[in-house]
Amino acid sequence: MKLYTRLLVFLALGGLFSAFQTSWALSEPAFSHSDAAKILAQTLPRAHISHEPFDDRMATNALNAFLDSMDYDRTLFLASDIAEFTRDAKKLNEQVRAGDVAFAFKVYDVLLARLSNRVEYVGLLLTNGFDMAENETFQWKRKNASWPATQAEWDEVWRKKIKNQYVAKRVSDQLAEEIKAAATNDIVATNDTSTVATNAEEIVSEIKLTPEASVLNGYTQYLTVLNDYAPSWVLERYLTAFTRSYDPHSDYLSPNNAEDFDISMKLSLVGIGAVLSSEDGAAKIERLIPGGPAEQDGRLKPNDKIVAVAQGDAEPVSILHWPLSKAVRIIRGEKDTKVVLTIIPASDPTGGTKKRIDLIRAEVKLEEQAAKGEVKTLQGPDGAERKFGVIRLSEFYADTKGLRENGDTARSSSRDVEKLLRELKTNDIGGVVLDLRNNGGGLLTEAVDMTGLFIASGPVVQVSDGRAAEVLSDGDPDTAYSGPLVILVNRGTASASEILAGALQDYGRAIVVGDTKTHGKGTVQSMANLKNGDPTLGTLKVTTASFYRIGGGSTQLRGITPDIVTPSVLDAMEVGEEYLPHALDWSAVYPAQYRRISDLESVLPKLKRQSEVRQKTDPKFTAFRSLIDQLNERQKTSEISLNYEERLNLARSENELQKLLQDQAADAPAAAAKEKKSQDLILDEALKILTDFELLRQPSKSLVHVEKNEPSGAEKK
Repeated sequence: MKLYTRLLVFLALGGLFSAFQTSWALSEPAFSHSDAAKILAQTLPRAHISHEPFDDRMATNALNAFLDSMDYDRTLFLASDIAEFTRDAKKLNEQVRAGDVAFAFKVYDVLLARLSNRVEYVGLLLTNGFDMAENETFQWKRKNASWPATQAEWDEVWRKKIKNQYVAKRVSDQLAEEIKAAATNDIVATNDTSTVATNAEEIVSEIKLTPEASVLNGYTQYLTVLNDYAPSWVLERYLTAFTRSYDPHSDYLSPNNAEDFDISMKLSLVGIGAVLSSEDGAAKIERLIPGGPAEQDGRLKPNDKIVAVAQGDAEPVSILHWPLSKAVRIIRGEKDTKVVLTIIPASDPTGGTKKRIDLIRAEVKLEEQAAKGEVKTLQGPDGAERKFGVIRLSEFYADTKGLRENGDTARSSSRDVEKLLRELKTNDIGGVVLDLRNNGGGLLTEAVDMTGLFIASGPVVQVSDGRAAEVLSDGDPDTAYSGPLVILVNRGTASASEILAGALQDYGRAIVVGDTKTHGKGTVQSMANLKNGDPTLGTLKVTTASFYRIGGGSTQLRGITPDIVTPSVLDAMEVGEEYLPHALDWSAVYPAQYRRISDLESVLPKLKRQSEVRQKTDPKFTAFRSLIDQLNERQKTSEISLNYEERLNLARSENELQKLLQDQAADAPAAAAKEKKSQDLILDEALKILTDFELLRQPSKSLVHVEKNEPSGAEKK
C-alpha cells in the first residue's frame, strides 16, 4: 500500500525555505541579558538551600538540560553539533558569571538551520509516500538515544519519525469514521439526534486535512514559531537550564514571561482551571484547580499533554512548540465560552492516541473550591449498616485578605473542615475519610491548623533553610473530631497535604490509605526580581527551604508511605518527585518532641490483611489490576509498529483502555461524584477499612488519649 500523493503545496516549498534561511541573521543577546545572567550566577548559589557552587559541574548539567529542552527527542541536532557544543561546556559557568550568554544564541541558530533542513526533507518524504504494509518499528522513546552521527542515520530517523506520524493520522481518521458510524447506528436505534458526534470527538481526527497536509503543517508551523521567538525566550531557556541543575522547582522567568506564574494562578479564576508547564513541545497539565471546569468534568488528568486548541466549533490550532504564555492565552478566554482541547493522554506514552475534550470556560469561585462533606452508609460483614463521613479537600486555601480584616468570620479550609466535622457528627457517624487525593498543597498554615482539628496541641511540621529546623505547632488543646480517621492519598498528594498526612500518621492518629507513595515534594520556593524593584531583568524562583516530619524524616522524594496500599493507575506512570531530574535527596533532622497515640499499633496489621484479602478476591479489584497491568505494559514499550493494520488494532485496543480508565475514575473524586459515573473503588475500600476498624475497636470511642513514646529515630541531617 504505497502512496505517491503529490501536493501542490510542495511547489512553493523551495521559496518558503529560502525565505526562512535568509530572513534570520545570527541571533544576538540584548544588553539586559548580560545583567540578568551575572546577577543570577551570583544569587543562585547563595539563595538556594543547597548552596552548591556555580561551577563547571553545574555548567555541564545545564548544557545537557538546555540541549534537551531545545531538542527533546534528539532528532534535530547532529552528533557533530553536540561535540562542538560540549567543547564549551566547562566554560559556560564562567561565561554566565561574566554576563556572556552568546552560547545560547549559537545553539538556537544551529537549531533553526537544522529544522529548516528537516522541514524540506519532510516534504520530500510525504511526496514519495510510505509502504504501510511493511513490518518495521519506530523508536519513539528517544530521550536517552544518541544524536544521529551521519546524514544517512539522520535521514533514516526522520523517515521513521514522519512515517509514524503519517500512520497515526491515517489510523486516527479511520477510528473517527468508525466511531461516527457506530454513533449513527445508536441514534437510529434510539431516535436521539442530539448526540451524533459526541463519541466521535473522543478520538480526534481533523479529516478536512489530508494526512500529508496535517503532518507537513505541523513542521512548517514549528519552523515559523521557532523563527519568531523573541531573544528573551532563548535567554529564559538557557538560564532556566542552570536553575534546574540545582533542582526541578527552581526557575528563571524572563520579563516577558514572568507573568506566566501569575497566569497559571489566574486560571483558577477564569478559564479551564489548570496549571500548565511546557514539556516535549506541548502544554502539560501540572495540576487541576479545585472546582474548575476541568476538575469537575473529570476527563482531563495531570500529565496529559495539550497539543491543539479550538475555539467553540472552529478548527483546532496546533500549539506544539508555542511559548507557554501564548498557549495559556489561547486556552483561556471569555467566561461561558467553549474551548476544545486536543490532548495526548498521560496513559499513552507513545503519543499515538489523541482525544478531544470540550470544556466551558468558567470563573472558579471559592465556594466551588471549598471542602465538601457527605454521609455514606455501608453494610458491614456482620450485616449491620454503619454511617461514615467523607470529606473531600482539593486544596489548602484561605481568604488571606479576609483573615486580616475580618478575623474569625473569614473563610479557610481548616474552618470549613471543622464545620463539616461538626455537621457529620450529628449523623452518628462511625468514622471519617479525609480524601486528599490530587491535593497539590496550598497554604502551610492551613495544613498546621487542620492537623490541630484531629490532635491535641503539639508539633506538626519542621521547616529548615539548611540551618536549625523551626517547629510549627498547633497550640489549641481542643480537637474537633476524635473518632476513627482514614486519610486517602495518591501520587497527586503533594506538599502541604503530605505534611498533614505525615503528621497524623506520625501521631498514630490516622490510617493512611492509597498509592504506594505520595508525590514527594518536600521543598519551599521563593520568588523575587533579580534586581530589587526592577522587573526588567526577570524573576528568580528558587528553592529555599525543606519540610520535615515531626519524626525527623523529610517528605522530599520519598513522600508519605501509606499504611495500606491500594492499586492505582498513577503508580503505573512516571508521576512523582523521583522522576524529575536533579530532584533533591531525602534527608532528616532530629525528631520533634511529641506524644504518639498508640491505639492503631495493635490493629493495623489485621486491617492491612483484611484489605489485601478483599483486593485479591473482589472481581472489581481484579479487573482494575488487569487494567493497570495493561497500562504498565504500554509504559514499558520503547518502540511502536509502523504497520498500518497493527497500528489500527493497537489504537482500537488503546481506545477501549481509555474508556475503562475513564469508567474506573478511581483517582478522580470529582468525576466519581458525577451521575452515571462508576463508583469510586478506592473510596469504597477506605469505607470498608473503617468498618473493619469499627469492629476491632476498643470499648473507648475516643482515639485521642495519648501515651508517651520515644520519638521515631532519624538520621542527622
